[in-house]
Amino acid sequence: MSIRLYVGNLPKELERQELAALFAEFDETLTTKIITDRKTGKCRGFGFVTVKSEEQADQVIEKFDGFLFKETPLKIERAQPREKGGEEGDEAAPAASNSNRKKNNSKGKKAAATTEPESVQPDPRWAQELEKLKELLSTQTANS
Repeated sequence: MSIRLYVGNLPKELERQELAALFAEFDETLTTKIITDRKTGKCRGFGFVTVKSEEQADQVIEKFDGFLFKETPLKIERAQPREKGGEEGDEAAPAASNSNRKKNNSKGKKAAATTEPESVQPDPRWAQELEKLKELLSTQTANS
C-alpha cells in the first residue's frame, strides 16, 4: 500500500528533478510531484512524495521534516485524503480546500439572493443612497 506525504515550504524556483534527487538519496523508488501554478508554471510551495510502506513513510518524515533545503526548512507530514470535486493540486492543502468550500457556499448564497430579491434587505448604511439611485433611475426611464 503506498502512502502519500505532503511536502511543504518548498521554494518557488524548484524543479521536480531537484526534489526527486533529494529523496533519491533516501530511496530511489520514491515518486515525487510538485504542484505548480497554472499561469506561471512555478512551484506553489508544496508537493507530494509517495512511499511504499508505513515504515518508509515514518522514516522519511523523521529524516526530512525540518530538513534545510535551499535555505528553507521542509515540512513533511502524511497527506490528507483527497476531497471530491476539488481542483487538481488542492488535494492536501487544508487552506485551499477550506477556501473552496467558502467559495461554493458564497456562490450558493448569491444564487439564492438573485432568485428571491424580496428576502434581501439593503445595508442600512446605504439605504438612503439606494433610494436616491432608484429615484434617478425611475425619472430617467420616465423621460426616455
